[in-house]
Amino acid sequence: MGVKVKGIPQVVMNLNKFVKNTDKKAIRAIYMALDVVAADAALMTPIDTSNLVNSQFKDVDLSGVRITGKIGYSAAYALYVHNASGKLKGKPRAHFGKTSNRSAVGPQKPKEFGGGTGQGNYWDPGGEPKFLVKAMNNNKEVIKGIVNKELKP
Repeated sequence: MGVKVKGIPQVVMNLNKFVKNTDKKAIRAIYMALDVVAADAALMTPIDTSNLVNSQFKDVDLSGVRITGKIGYSAAYALYVHNASGKLKGKPRAHFGKTSNRSAVGPQKPKEFGGGTGQGNYWDPGGEPKFLVKAMNNNKEVIKGIVNKELKP
C-alpha cells in the first residue's frame, strides 16, 4: 500500500536554500576570523623596514565542501623570521664583527659582516618569534565566538 507524501519539492528547495546560506555564513566567518588573527599577528611581526609586515596577505579558498582560510607573508624571508629563535630579542642591531686579516694570499683588510641596520633593537617594536602561531593561539576563543555567532540559524 503506497502513501502519498506532499511537500517534497518545498523541502528540497528549503534545504538547498539553507545550504547556500550556510556556505555564505561560513565564508564570512572565515574572513572575520582571519581579520582578527592577521591584526594580532601584525602587532607581533618584527619591523625593521616594514617590508615583512606589509607583505601580509589573507586568502579564502572554497573547493567542494571544504573552506580553507590562509594568512601568510609574501616576503621571501618570512618563514625564516617566523621560525627564528628570537635569542637576539632586545639586543642592538649591530654588526656581528669583522673578518680576520689572515688569508692564504697574505694579510687582507678586515671586512664587517652580518648584523642589522645599526638602528634600534632586534625584534622591535613588540616582535615575537612564531608570531602567526601565537596570534592563532591567542585568539582561539574569539574565533570560536565568531564561528558560533555567524553560523547560528
